[in-house]
Amino acid sequence: MKKLTLFFLALLAVSFAFQACDNTKTYAEMLDEEKSAIKAFIKDSNIVVISQSEFHAQDSMTYDNEYVQLASGVYMHIVRKGFTNLADTIKPNDLVLVRFKEYGLIEGVETLSNLNEPTVVDEFRYTVTSSSIAGLFTGGYMYMAYGSSVPAGWLVALTYVRDGAHVKLIVPSKMGHQNAQRQVYPYYYDIQKFQIWN
Repeated sequence: MKKLTLFFLALLAVSFAFQACDNTKTYAEMLDEEKSAIKAFIKDSNIVVISQSEFHAQDSMTYDNEYVQLASGVYMHIVRKGFTNLADTIKPNDLVLVRFKEYGLIEGVETLSNLNEPTVVDEFRYTVTSSSIAGLFTGGYMYMAYGSSVPAGWLVALTYVRDGAHVKLIVPSKMGHQNAQRQVYPYYYDIQKFQIWN
């Protein structure tokens, strides 16, 4: 009987030891870390967050270091709205070329960029249905690194800009690429050019 009791106590001690070594984060902890990283980036970059009503009152523009937080949770700063002709709006089925830099907010490092690669450009096909918008990469670094789905955070910006636009985005994980969603990881993007290529 003593041996059986000792066996169960040893088994209980081993299970506690394995549980104590488990340092994986819960989803709630990852969301808190993401929220803290976004908040710290906004503070460290001296970003002024304006409301959507202020943004619309400014003819859907941002100035200086202003970012508007959209309903999706994406923060957007429009550096350049693009060409002035309204016909240059990005439309369904357009092939869009992109020059960008991606910066991971939790680790604070640049993770991907095609800005210094004159022969590499990322491209995606923009699609709109009655219930959704989507983009599928057809080539470039984002395609090679994360697959064909364009981050939803990139696509929400297209509502406000035209061909030739320059925008900066803070994209929470739920609006990011598949890796961002899986890892609950926010990114900052400096998209220096959205260009229609048809």
